[in-house]
Amino acid sequence: MTPRALGAERFVPPSDDLGRLREAAAACEGCDLFRDATRTVFGTGPERARLVLAGEQPGDHEDKSGKPFTGPSGGLLDRALDRAGIDCEGVYLTNAVKHFKFARLQQNGRRIHKKPTRGEATACRPWLLAELNAVRPELVVALGATAAKSLMGPDFRVTVQRGAVHDLAIDGLDEATALLATVHPASVLRLREPEREDAFAAMVADLSKAAEFIAAGPRR
Repeated sequence: MTPRALGAERFVPPSDDLGRLREAAAACEGCDLFRDATRTVFGTGPERARLVLAGEQPGDHEDKSGKPFTGPSGGLLDRALDRAGIDCEGVYLTNAVKHFKFARLQQNGRRIHKKPTRGEATACRPWLLAELNAVRPELVVALGATAAKSLMGPDFRVTVQRGAVHDLAIDGLDEATALLATVHPASVLRLREPEREDAFAAMVADLSKAAEFIAAGPRR
């Protein structure tokens, strides 16, 4: 077993300071994805955000910018949040996997997203838990299966369990919080009309439930 097979845990400092965590994550070699990615893409947002949105992994735009959800998926997510009545400035954005996994097309060199494996998501999970322990949100919205399974386990099905509030109390998480799952905005973008419009509306409906949960006030 190579050292990187052990995952990111040994790179995560014992701190709830997001600045220190972000600095440490920049040097993470917890899996082999760091080799081809431009940089680690850590989360951004308020240090004590009530709502955390966690996606799958950074894409091409995010790998270049160093910030999550700066590409087309981020634009769609911003529109969905606005439609659901959620102020995006008050949301902490991150991903389950912090490095861009891709395949390069030979004809033009374009980098195409590849879904991270379960092992890669597991290797990166300590960073996501460290972020949640630092931010201490009231609700985590998992955008897509990778984030949802990372936090709720491999049997979680977004297609079946989306839009409902679930308890999130797992090893490595200092305080129990809540989780709501919906689809990743990239999955909406891949659809054609009228399916895309319907999928966007369903995503907004899920995010509206998240807004209602936050508006109801903290459970603890």
